[in-house]
Amino acid sequence: MTTTASPFATHREIARPGLFVDPFVTADGASRAAVAQTRLETLWFNTGTLCNIACANCYIESSPTNDALTYLTVEDVAQYLAEIADHGLPTREIGFTGGEPFMNPGILTMLQTSLDAGHEALVLTNAMRPMLRWGDRLADLAVLHRDRLTFRVSLDHHTEVVHDAERGSGSWDKAWEGLDWLGARDLRIAVAGRRLASEGEADARVAYADLFRSRGLAIDAADPAALVLFPEMEPDRAVPEITEACWGILNRAPEQMMCATSRMVVRRKGAAEAAVVACTLTPYDPQFEMGRTLREASGQVQLNHPFCAQFCVLGGASCSAG
Repeated sequence: MTTTASPFATHREIARPGLFVDPFVTADGASRAAVAQTRLETLWFNTGTLCNIACANCYIESSPTNDALTYLTVEDVAQYLAEIADHGLPTREIGFTGGEPFMNPGILTMLQTSLDAGHEALVLTNAMRPMLRWGDRLADLAVLHRDRLTFRVSLDHHTEVVHDAERGSGSWDKAWEGLDWLGARDLRIAVAGRRLASEGEADARVAYADLFRSRGLAIDAADPAALVLFPEMEPDRAVPEITEACWGILNRAPEQMMCATSRMVVRRKGAAEAAVVACTLTPYDPQFEMGRTLREASGQVQLNHPFCAQFCVLGGASCSAG
C-alpha cells in the first residue's frame, strides 16, 4: 500500500531516500543548484493557514482547523513594510496568501497599509464567504485602489466537476458568486487554475476563455498574469535533483526562479515573532527559514526540496503577478 506524504513533512521525508539530503551536494555528488536574491520585488505575507474549506491537493494543507501558521498581525505587516521603506528596497508587489486571507481579521488594514505605502497588492482568495462578508468595506477599499489591487481567485479547472472534486461539492457555485461580485464592481480579477497532466496548456486557455466569455467575466485567458496555470503539486512524485549543470541543460537561469525576487513572511504557531522564509512553497521546512528580517533573509537559497524542481525549475511557475 502506498501513502501520500504530507506537505507538513520536511524535504527529507517527502523525497525518495538519498535525495535532497545535503543542501550543497546532490546524491550523485554533483554541486546542487542555488539561487541568489537579485532584488526583493515581491514580498508575500502568509496571513495564516486557516481556511473555510479543505482542498484535496492543497500543498500547505490549509483547512478550518490547521493553524500551524497562525494569523499574522497588522503590526507584523507594518514592520516589514517599514523595513522596505527604510532600506529603499525595490519591492513592487505585496502578496497575501493563506489559508484564506479574508479570514484574518486584520486583512483590510493590511491591504490598506500596503497600498498607502505605494505598493501594488495581490490577494489570493477562493472568493467565497470569508471575502464576501467584508461587503461594502472591502468594495470601498478595492474601488479606491482598483488600479493597484488584484484579486486572484482560485478556479481549479474550467469545468465544475474537476473544480468541485478538488474543493468540495458546491464550491464552483460559491466561487462564481464571489467572481460575479468582483466583476460587478469592475475590480481587477485574475484566476488561478491548474495544468492537468492530461491537458495541454493551450487547450486549457481556450477552454477558460470560453468559460469567461459565457459568464461575462472580462479576463484575458491568453495573458499568463490574468490566468495563472500552475503545475499540479504532488508531494510524493519522484523528481530529479537540480544541479548547477541543469541551468544549461534546461535553458533556465537562476534569476528566473521565484526565490531570486521574492520572500514570504510567516508566523508559526507558538512563535514569539514572525519569520521570513525563502518562498511560498516551503513554509514548514526549517532549512528554508532565513531570518527575522528581510536583510537577514536576502541570502542564497539552496534548491534542496522536491518542489524547487517540480514547481519552479521544471514547472516554470511563479506565484507573483509579474
